[in-house]
Amino acid sequence: MKSAALFLTLCSSATAFAPSAQITSSTSLNLFGPAGAPPNQAFANEVGAQAPLGVFDPAGVLDSPGFNKEEFDRLRWVELKHGRVAMLAVVGYLVTYAGVRFPGAGDIPAGFDALGAIPGMVWAQMIATWALMEAANSNTPGELNGFKPEFPGDFRNGALDFGWDKLDEATKKRKRSIELNNGRAAQMGILGLMVHEKLGNIDSILP
Repeated sequence: MKSAALFLTLCSSATAFAPSAQITSSTSLNLFGPAGAPPNQAFANEVGAQAPLGVFDPAGVLDSPGFNKEEFDRLRWVELKHGRVAMLAVVGYLVTYAGVRFPGAGDIPAGFDALGAIPGMVWAQMIATWALMEAANSNTPGELNGFKPEFPGDFRNGALDFGWDKLDEATKKRKRSIELNNGRAAQMGILGLMVHEKLGNIDSILP
């Protein structure tokens, strides 16, 4: 009896690793992808859709009615911008936690305590700077002085190039994927730092 029960347990456990049947249906996304592409796969060749997850869309946003390439590009730009801000946030958090300060800001604490210690005039300057940056790239992110960006977030503006135009398309896609993934990791990183600071154990994580 025990042997039979053990056998049934092993069989039921093994089914957890068996591939499930894939059910596909036609969606509006197929207008932008290969003919007959299954849901969530019409953007499989876009930057950010890569191994091991491929097109990761557990909320089904890509299959929403009326979702199109323009909306996809907007969301990708939002993700890219959030990633860039998060990368700056992680570096800023670590640098200030290490005790590095601008001249005249030696008494500003690190972490959340800095929010209430920063003078109002400094807040005003930062908010004005952010507003100007957003306004300069509000319509087509990256377009300035007649420069046409290759993708939303291309801020070369005809000045900063670093040899980008000499790269082939595969290399460009790889470098953009690296930046996007670094931004994704940074978003998780700064969230983790903030959570642990609020938990009161940030000293156990950072030296």
